[in-house]
Amino acid sequence: MSSNAADPITTRQAVRKFRRERLIGRYLANPAVALLGRLGIRTTFATELETTGRKSGARRRVPVSANFDDEGAWVISQHGRRSGWALNIETDPKVRIRQRNRWRSGIARFEPDDDPAKRASTFATSRLLSPLVAATFRALQSDPISVRIDFTD
Repeated sequence: MSSNAADPITTRQAVRKFRRERLIGRYLANPAVALLGRLGIRTTFATELETTGRKSGARRRVPVSANFDDEGAWVISQHGRRSGWALNIETDPKVRIRQRNRWRSGIARFEPDDDPAKRASTFATSRLLSPLVAATFRALQSDPISVRIDFTD
């Protein structure tokens, strides 16, 4: 879906979807991932991203899917710059991301020229799961944008 201003129906649909999924994330998914993390249970499908709140200045943690490499990580903001953590990155791009049991510091930047659909397929843990992972990302997104985190530690 696009948030093109010339297409207000698509924009309204994207905003509705974002609001619905924000509630699910805030009250179900985020607490579940946080609980698993506190219990020491890690999953390849979700890790934690820590940003600095743009208004409060407090640390904010949110579960994200990430694809790590030697220099950093790729994440996808399913709702583009509308999501809270994306707004925080616009204000302060210094982030921390959990890579297995280690927190890594980095600088995040939006990559609008990157194809989020292709990028999502790289998040699969096996080639057989790639279509399923890409389909899941498509189902959850409203206005996706790729985010690159370059490690600074």
